[in-house]
Amino acid sequence: MLQLEMTDIARKQIHLAMEDEEGKELALRIGINGRGPNGFQYQMDLVGTDEKREDDIVLPSEGFDIYVDPASAPKLEGATVDFVQKLQEAGFKFDNPNSPWSDPLAADVAQVIDSKVNPQIASHGGFVTLLDVKDKVAYITMGGGCQGCGMADVTLKQGIEGMIMEAVPDITAVKDSTDHSAGENPYIA
Repeated sequence: MLQLEMTDIARKQIHLAMEDEEGKELALRIGINGRGPNGFQYQMDLVGTDEKREDDIVLPSEGFDIYVDPASAPKLEGATVDFVQKLQEAGFKFDNPNSPWSDPLAADVAQVIDSKVNPQIASHGGFVTLLDVKDKVAYITMGGGCQGCGMADVTLKQGIEGMIMEAVPDITAVKDSTDHSAGENPYIA
């Protein structure tokens, strides 16, 4: 059975949110809906108990059930859901021991992006997200100040690509999959 822990403060916050929806029988749906710059992207929603899917894994928690879809379950094994309240950060936080990358090559590229690439482009308000690695090609997207920036191609060719290919020699190319015409400040039309 899936082991997913919830701290007391997280459980309390769920109960408070459920109180706002009085009169409804609710459950908490937790899932993983992708990967981002800092690992998995999590989804948490209050849903009616009538929205339980046939293949959901149901975990009882004090006062409510947690529904987890079968695709997310292995990636959530051993995770803990917490709620943090700090001066500049408040919300649910997942402490997950699982790697978002099953492919060791992708895990290596993600580590380079997180430790070397993103710290360097953060001063310009940008970030890079690894989408996938296929046939030794790393597919990325650029966000923040890098999405739509007129220098995005230079940043890719003279910075990002070099850092990744030097640290992970098995990578033969880095491809930008960003829609540079979208975003708040697109410079490339």
